[in-house]
Amino acid sequence: MKHYIESYFQGLQNTLRSLQASDSAGEPIEFISAVETVAQHVIKQSDAGHKIIFIGNGASAAIASHMSTDYWKNGGVRAQAFNDSSLLTCISNDYGYKHVFEKPIEMFSDPGDILFAISSSGKSENILRGVEAARLKNCQVITFSGFKDDNPLRAMGDINFYAPSPEYGPVEILHLSICHCIIDTIITSRKACS
Repeated sequence: MKHYIESYFQGLQNTLRSLQASDSAGEPIEFISAVETVAQHVIKQSDAGHKIIFIGNGASAAIASHMSTDYWKNGGVRAQAFNDSSLLTCISNDYGYKHVFEKPIEMFSDPGDILFAISSSGKSENILRGVEAARLKNCQVITFSGFKDDNPLRAMGDINFYAPSPEYGPVEILHLSICHCIIDTIITSRKACS
């Protein structure tokens, strides 16, 4: 058991050191610069009255809910996640689960908003459709994926964060950490300017 625990945290450290970021053309971006760019863009769009939309399934939905609360409460950034049970069950029942994010994004997003699309596998159809809907509404897209390096979500964002691990735990932990780092960077930046 001890060996497994040591191996788990060693694997998490290795994945942390191997985090990757890329642009819309799939070109690598230095990871710290990518986080800084996203933080600056969120500040700019927020100051212009735009919002951040978070989407994810399962544990990624929990990250989406957690982050949407932190972004508005702690960061002063308008943010929302489409995880309300009535919304999810209504759209799933009436249109099908693959549309659970696409339909609210069509209705509630505005040009200039930013979508944070979170999927460990990067293959969830409802996330991919949500990204496509956001693009049609002229939203910026930031993606968070893991598992295989050729997952489709990783090629769909303006900036794409990728955690190179085949396991949910490390990928989810690092997606949450990146989202936290972005909002903490925003908070620190705003304090420095006041």
